[in-house]
Amino acid sequence: MDNCKANKCIECTVTQCRNHCETSNFCALDRIRVGTHEMNPTMDQCTDCLSFPCK
Repeated sequence: MDNCKANKCIECTVTQCRNHCETSNFCALDRIRVGTHEMNPTMDQCTDCLSFPCK
C-alpha cells in the first residue's frame, strides 16, 4: 500500500492484507473488527481479523 498512514495502535504482520503498511508492521485502518470462528474461543488462534481484504 503506497503512502500508507500507519496506525501505531494496530500492529499487523499479515503482508497479504491490502491494509498492511509495506514499510512497517502496522495497519492503515483507523479501526478493525475482530471476530471468531469458534463457538467458545479459548486461544488466540480462534480469533480473526474481519477487516481483512486480500491484496
